[in-house]
Amino acid sequence: MTATAPPFGPPPSVPAIRRPLAAAGLLAALLGVVFGLLLAVAGPASAHAALTGSDPQDGAVVATAPKQVTLTFSEQVAVGKGSIRILDPNGKRADTEAAPLDLHSGSTVKYGVALHTGLPDGTYTVAWQAVSADSHPVSGAFTFSIGAPSKTTVALPDNEAGGGLVGTLYGIARYAAYAGFIVLAGGAAFVLACWQRGAGARPLQRLVVRGWMTLTAATLAMLLLRNPYTGSGKLADAFDLDGLQAVLDTKPGAALVSRLLLLGASALFIAVLFGTYAKREDEHEKKDLTFGLAAGGTVIAAGIAGTWALAEHASTGIQPGIAMPADVLHLLAVATWLGGLAALLVALYRTPDVTAEAVRRFSRIAFCSVLVVVATGIYQSWRQLGSWSALTDTGYGQLLLVKVGLVAVLVGVASFSRRWTGRLASGGGDAATKTETRAAETGAEAETGAGSVTAAGTEAASEAEADAAPASPSGDSTAQDPARAVQLARQKAAVATAEKKRVRDADPDRSGLRRSVLAEVGVAVALLAVTTILTSTEPGRTEEEAARASNAAAAPAASGPVNLTLPFDTGGKNGKGTVRMDIDPGRTGTNALHLWIEDANGKAMDVPEVKLALTLKSKDIGPLPVVPVRLTEGHWTSTGLQIPMAGDWTVAATVRTSDIDQTTVDKNVKIG
Repeated sequence: MTATAPPFGPPPSVPAIRRPLAAAGLLAALLGVVFGLLLAVAGPASAHAALTGSDPQDGAVVATAPKQVTLTFSEQVAVGKGSIRILDPNGKRADTEAAPLDLHSGSTVKYGVALHTGLPDGTYTVAWQAVSADSHPVSGAFTFSIGAPSKTTVALPDNEAGGGLVGTLYGIARYAAYAGFIVLAGGAAFVLACWQRGAGARPLQRLVVRGWMTLTAATLAMLLLRNPYTGSGKLADAFDLDGLQAVLDTKPGAALVSRLLLLGASALFIAVLFGTYAKREDEHEKKDLTFGLAAGGTVIAAGIAGTWALAEHASTGIQPGIAMPADVLHLLAVATWLGGLAALLVALYRTPDVTAEAVRRFSRIAFCSVLVVVATGIYQSWRQLGSWSALTDTGYGQLLLVKVGLVAVLVGVASFSRRWTGRLASGGGDAATKTETRAAETGAEAETGAGSVTAAGTEAASEAEADAAPASPSGDSTAQDPARAVQLARQKAAVATAEKKRVRDADPDRSGLRRSVLAEVGVAVALLAVTTILTSTEPGRTEEEAARASNAAAAPAASGPVNLTLPFDTGGKNGKGTVRMDIDPGRTGTNALHLWIEDANGKAMDVPEVKLALTLKSKDIGPLPVVPVRLTEGHWTSTGLQIPMAGDWTVAATVRTSDIDQTTVDKNVKIG
């Protein structure tokens, strides 16, 4: 009679138990550190749209009150009643409080609000808030003055739109949504494409189901938080039904609802995958069901990925018809790669019989996924950056460099995993076969090396045979005690599992593969976090275009003479007037300057003294003094004005209307 393992065999060694726990603890700690640091340094989302100009401009002083205030944006934004507010020096509304006027002209995105008539002089504040076409909120404020600057009681907001507690919670939900999708789609793909027997493995089932639960909970949270995130910033408004209805009418709201519907379909997919499919024994039927699940799962996964592409960066900017499919492919490839990596890690640590063939298949699929990620990532980078300078001069470009570095590290670590996979495959078959062989060898050694163990094994075998044989009239004790037979069966199964686990943990090839895959998952966590931040960061192309447009709007064109109008008020009798100035040809070198001073009625006005000063702050040049010569009443000139360098110059005019009444007004102009 062949001896079997003793029913009360030695438990697995303490190090064998602690290794998986230590690895899981290390991964959990890494997750906490990465997300903690990212949440600590990440401020409110910097969105895609930007304010590129306004009329009046920021800081401008106009002689008379304008009929309306207009704002120009770099791309389409969603605005509503109250999105643009004009506040007088006392903090009261100076606009008519109507919905903004759509003043689009061609590709120019412009909105305006009408002002009340008869506004008094003073400093006015323009506060605006909108939602960018890529779903992120944008806001800002600036001031202009009528007649002359004055004190104002209006306090500009400290926080940008999308900040505060609501912004933090919304950001956490966005991280969780991406992570849940990657685990859900990648885990299911690993089971179907790499290890179909894994459909019956509880650890993999729990992984995929938790991915589905995480994505569903995060989507619901984002849907509820969307109203306060883009509006008031108050957490209590998350349960405002009117606000929720307004969210459902927007593109991001429709995308979130569509995602929830697709998650309902994915729940049915999971039920079939881990229910009917896992129990199917007939190979032909299982092959047909595999094809059906693969096709249906791909459609569902592509649909869920499309909810991001339709509502975020890919849906706006240049080439959206190409960018959205590329974004869907990018997300699917990332999910297949990183989600499959998480499933492989769980299989290596929690299931004793994952095969080397499954690891080889995943290695090939991961390689193809990396190629797709690189190809689509290059296109997305070109589309979002637009120039080499944006790679280093913008926040988006700098984050992109970090992402590229993490991808390179991840590919490097993956090369070690491929090496361990090759050794595992060439070392005598799959992991399950090696485990069984080594367990048999260990059992044989125990049989020949320890008499007590052999005796115990013989007794256990006899009991098992007695349990299998029909009950004899002689009254076998085991047959008469079925509870004892069940207990012995459980004990022998536990010993066999423990032995298989011990042998598995002692396999150097498998242990090496587990360590390298754990390192891959750690880098993948950081990569996922950086990618999530990138999706809420203003692309480099937009940032540079907005900067160029702002510079152009802040100064007259440099191709011809520079014309300036500067209202002033010295505070004395007849102290109000306007300085008009021409600088010709408005380039570097020698220029001719003509200056006129008019009173409040537009008539020529003589003043005792007028002088100018030019400053180029960006280069620390100036102030360069200019003392014009009086030609006639109200007209001064200087023919030798020297402009040493092109740039944004500050031109300051000092006007004295009496012995004690004097003021200085200035304006920024682009010269050269």
